[in-house]
Amino acid sequence: MAVRQADVVLVGGGVMSATLGMMLRQLDPSLGIVMVERLDHVAHESTDGWNNAGTGHAGYCELNYTPETGDGDVSIERALKINASFEVSLQFWSHLVEQGMLPEPKSFINRTPHQSFVWGEDGVKFLKRRYEKLSAHHLFREMEYTESPRDLEEWMPLVVRNRDPMQRVAATRVRHGSDVDFGSLTRSMVKFLETTPNFELMLSSPVHYLAKRDNGRWKVRVKNQKTGELTKLEAGFVFLGAGGGALPMLQKSNIDESKGYGGFPVSGQWLVCQKPEIVEQHHSKVYGKAPIGAPPMSVPHLDTRIINGEPALLFGPFAGFTTRFLKQGSVFDLIGSVSPTNLRPMLSVSRTNMDLTRYLIGEVFQSHSDRVASLRNYFPDAREEDWRLQEAGQRVQIIKKSKDGGGKLEFGTEIVAAKDGSLAALLGASPGASTAAHAMIDVIERCFPERIRSPEWQERMKVMVPSYGQSLVDDEQLLNSVRERTLSTLKLA
Repeated sequence: MAVRQADVVLVGGGVMSATLGMMLRQLDPSLGIVMVERLDHVAHESTDGWNNAGTGHAGYCELNYTPETGDGDVSIERALKINASFEVSLQFWSHLVEQGMLPEPKSFINRTPHQSFVWGEDGVKFLKRRYEKLSAHHLFREMEYTESPRDLEEWMPLVVRNRDPMQRVAATRVRHGSDVDFGSLTRSMVKFLETTPNFELMLSSPVHYLAKRDNGRWKVRVKNQKTGELTKLEAGFVFLGAGGGALPMLQKSNIDESKGYGGFPVSGQWLVCQKPEIVEQHHSKVYGKAPIGAPPMSVPHLDTRIINGEPALLFGPFAGFTTRFLKQGSVFDLIGSVSPTNLRPMLSVSRTNMDLTRYLIGEVFQSHSDRVASLRNYFPDAREEDWRLQEAGQRVQIIKKSKDGGGKLEFGTEIVAAKDGSLAALLGASPGASTAAHAMIDVIERCFPERIRSPEWQERMKVMVPSYGQSLVDDEQLLNSVRERTLSTLKLA
């Protein structure tokens, strides 16, 4: 059997692989790129619109990105970093729209105000301090704060209607927040890639074998599940962007950098309402505070969603425990990921995260009535018959070996790359897809270090992302310039 040569193999047909493919295609149109996807179409696991929150994560409303400190203050560093990262994605998408590589923005992104909502003295005190610190920074200068019943009736009518008038409440708002259909975005990017030379999409083709040759190139063997045909690929660079499936393949690669990593899978569910008379009364994403012990993906929020062009309201997510790493994965995924190098970290995490364990057990045994009761914290008039349960995607949280040899559960995303730059993998969950452009620039810088330093690649990267190489956190004038362009181009203003 002949071995097919490629410069780049992208494993997984989700937003990360599609973003990296689009960037590399513009940096060097001559690169031979092959994308392999285990399902029969792209963007159907974590990237699909129903499988994620669809929030353009910018730190505007997500309270878990601004934790309270021990002295009662609020830390905003992570929110600043995430906001700047999302601005990179907005710049990249704007470029693709301007060049006709993506369709009309409304097909994948829609303006949806981002709001935080709290109740009780402690919640109000926290939100006000958060607002004071964030709004003092240029990234968040347009944030508004209110405790006024009249304002709240305008901002979030479903949330405040028939609420106890004696309950103290507060909210913040950023009007140019967004709802993103990452599934539609990714399918549009892959559709464009298929029109370019030197690109091939292989569907229904899971990776069965991954190993490095003596010459430094990677052997990748895939088998078509429909025809049984076996294809042998050889590539100079492999990217593992397969969501929860990235960890097992990273382990197969056997690179030194993969040692010690484990995964903790968490499933999710949404309550969904598609009744027009209800959906039309709410137009925002309203985030609250997470219960004690809950993972970041379980911060409760009531969201306006536009998925495949259809409006809906989603509430949740409700978490649960699973042994699958992918929604259409195997119940043996978790067991199969255990190795001598990560056994101790995984056991350590299971012992030190009892709050999370108790939370997940409680979520698993909730009834529909229990879930709607949680919804009524954000929509007091919610009726059980108006909402249905929708399965969300799987999220595999990162378990890393700590300095003492034990383990630590991480709730962010992380790039793991071979020291020679021949392979990279993206692990983790939130904020995930929203920071895809920033994350894939990181991959390019780490895996194509000499080429990205060249004048040609520097110039082309700055065309795609005008702020490239500069800090949006530190440079207010730069932020104002790029934000004016992106909000106009993507019709978020």
